[in-house]
Amino acid sequence: MKREQKGQHYFISGIHQHPLQLHRQENLEIVIYIEFESSSSTMNRGKKIQLKRVFGYCWGTSFLLINIIGAGIFVSPKGVLAYSCMNVGVSLFVWAGCAILAMTSTLCSAEISISFPCSGAQYYFLKRYFGSTVAFLNLWTSLFLGSGVVAGQALLLAEYSVQPFFLSCSVPKLPKKCLALAMLWIVGILTSRGVKEVTWLQMASSVLKVSILSFISLTGVVFLVRGKKENVERFQNAFDAEFPDMSHLIQAIFQGYFAYSGGECFTLIAGELKKPRTTIPKCIFTALPLVTVVYLLVNISYLTVLTPREILSSDAVAITWANRVFPSLAWIMPFAISTSLFSNLLISIFKSSRPIYLASQEGQLPLLFNTLNSHSSPFTAVLLLVTLGSLAIILTSLIDLINYIFFTNSLWSILLMIGILRRRYQEPNLSIPYKVFLPFPLTTIVINVGLVVIPLIKSPNVHYVYVLLLVLSGLLLYIPLIYFKMRLAWFEKMTCYLQLLFNICLPDTSEEQMSEVQTVKK
Repeated sequence: MKREQKGQHYFISGIHQHPLQLHRQENLEIVIYIEFESSSSTMNRGKKIQLKRVFGYCWGTSFLLINIIGAGIFVSPKGVLAYSCMNVGVSLFVWAGCAILAMTSTLCSAEISISFPCSGAQYYFLKRYFGSTVAFLNLWTSLFLGSGVVAGQALLLAEYSVQPFFLSCSVPKLPKKCLALAMLWIVGILTSRGVKEVTWLQMASSVLKVSILSFISLTGVVFLVRGKKENVERFQNAFDAEFPDMSHLIQAIFQGYFAYSGGECFTLIAGELKKPRTTIPKCIFTALPLVTVVYLLVNISYLTVLTPREILSSDAVAITWANRVFPSLAWIMPFAISTSLFSNLLISIFKSSRPIYLASQEGQLPLLFNTLNSHSSPFTAVLLLVTLGSLAIILTSLIDLINYIFFTNSLWSILLMIGILRRRYQEPNLSIPYKVFLPFPLTTIVINVGLVVIPLIKSPNVHYVYVLLLVLSGLLLYIPLIYFKMRLAWFEKMTCYLQLLFNICLPDTSEEQMSEVQTVKK
């Protein structure tokens, strides 16, 4: 391999060449060409390497279902019942009300996804209406939050996978961490293999997850119809218990609202959906009503089989329910929870890699993260997430700090809603394909303000200060590397070697993508 200098361009001679643009200034452009063996590389001139719009209505609905339905409905629905003062009727009304609130926030995020139909629409939106500094801090926070989410999901997946083998004691930490690391890297490899593997695994997981929840629901209905008299009276006298005061009711609403969270996921993968303007609303109005019905029936099933006090004394309500109804098949519930967490882990890595890829396109991350492998997957972005997640698993103390970063999600949600209101005020005549009903962003702001203020009042902790400092620490990178455009020669050299090692290149740009970029920048 020989490097030649020709004018202001550098070349590395080879058989098949793909340009990797390292940086661009006003009067200087440096391009490096990396060789690829045409006989061994699948990157040939007949195949375009790019993120493509390959997902339709079925996949989008399945994606939204998986993103919303996590382990919460299996493990701990007792929070709503506890803050409802064990009032069965109030708790069911809270679950129904939380579904309406989740619909409002999801439709707000749909406006952003449809207006900016690209992967990482949230990042684009923040950059346009609040500037590149705010967009970078959001990206900086999402790096830690994304790695914390995948680390927590991997640890929970490992715990419930081996739980049947440790029925009489807790799961040892070392085997759990080793299994969590193995699961995380397996999912990372599957994600980097492209969308086909993700698609069929996701669809299979969705069917299995909904089937298990439907089984719990139908079993509860049968027990309610044919059950004992006290089970029926529990619902006939649903409001006989003490009514919660307003503070407890708000806490119950927040507990249920968390179970419905995840509807904003289309802001991360809108660039890979076919016809996002029509697909996104169809998916939302299919998935959320289905989730609402399933959640209500599952809670009715729990309350049919178990008393409110038994639910409050259980750390895993679904497992307690299975032990009561089908003792010989109780091992199925840990398997069901593991399946749920595996699909959530897969989707979390898939969606969290997209903003990293987009930010690199916008020049806020090294160009290395704007590369795709031969399967049109952002391999380096996935690798970064899996690596950070692995560190979080190994250094367990980081998990505690990362958990506090979750409340920053509410801060960013407030900022996004303010951006929607700001756009309506500053650009009233702007042609927007889809406009959410104006009270919806106001309602979402109120909910997220509560999610920020209540934890600070209820349990003030110095960790919140650490989290704030962690978010602002992104300025230490933003100011020298992005604002002043400082270049690191050693990193540019390493980029060349990593491109050869991982067989990655810059994506091809299609006419459709060019038109999308022009639409976004208008």
